[in-house]
Amino acid sequence: MLFRRRDVLNFWLRTVEKRKLAWLPTVQVQRQNFELQAMGFPREWGLKDETIEIGGVACRKLTPKGARGELLYLHGGAYIMGSPSTHCALAGTIAARAKLQVILPDYRLAPEHPFPAAFNDCLSVAKALSSVSDGLIIGGDSAGGGLTLAVLSDLCRHDMSPLAAFAFSPWTDLSFTGRSLTTNAQTDAILPVERIYEVRKHYLQSADPTDHRASPLFAPFKNAPPVFLQWSDSEILADDGRRMVASLQAQNVDVEAKEWHDLPHVWQLFHDRLNEADEALADLYAFLDAQFEALEITR
Repeated sequence: MLFRRRDVLNFWLRTVEKRKLAWLPTVQVQRQNFELQAMGFPREWGLKDETIEIGGVACRKLTPKGARGELLYLHGGAYIMGSPSTHCALAGTIAARAKLQVILPDYRLAPEHPFPAAFNDCLSVAKALSSVSDGLIIGGDSAGGGLTLAVLSDLCRHDMSPLAAFAFSPWTDLSFTGRSLTTNAQTDAILPVERIYEVRKHYLQSADPTDHRASPLFAPFKNAPPVFLQWSDSEILADDGRRMVASLQAQNVDVEAKEWHDLPHVWQLFHDRLNEADEALADLYAFLDAQFEALEITR
């Protein structure tokens, strides 16, 4: 039998990493584990790497030669872990290959800083960038994908819409009404569904899970720019992606979306090692190229 890299990756994640995530005892240990794992992701060299402050928030800035615009990238990590360091490999690859200067905010994490701290930090950076750039892209993965869409909604309400937005495996519904949380509990290669309720409690504490700043599935998107979404049919957040597309389309947003088959949550992190990750990113680059070509026409 011929095993594909996807099959090997899924087996390893399901038998090792998913079990580890299910029993790691504290938030601090989960953060340390994520930081260590991220050191193994392939990195793009030749980028200017700086630490700056934007909108009162510490950020990491990665700049390639010939950058044509800015990307505000909001990292995932279930609102309790993750950092610019855990996602600089993926963000740096996008920076170099899409020719974008990437800003990664070091937004505040729960439970020390519960909702809406993460949203407020990301919105502050987004507003500061929107005021100086007409070529701003906003993107993110998992919880960062949810933040991306929540921030996009707020920017649109204030007539500060970016050029476009994208999200990988976005977490868009913290009220947990998606069926895939149950139907995909076994097929999801990495996320243990039993811990998602604990994570939500860390982040929301007593806040309303349907607040659109936490759950952009319920957000307004009047006059929003084009949005690009990717997720896997086997992950527990699959319905978050599917229903997000339906919500955006119902509000007349131009959406380019694709549901991939039997891939782990945010498989794009495995770029340069997994063919499907490289193909998914190639689709993103084509989407971004189209947005910048349209921008040049209007200039």
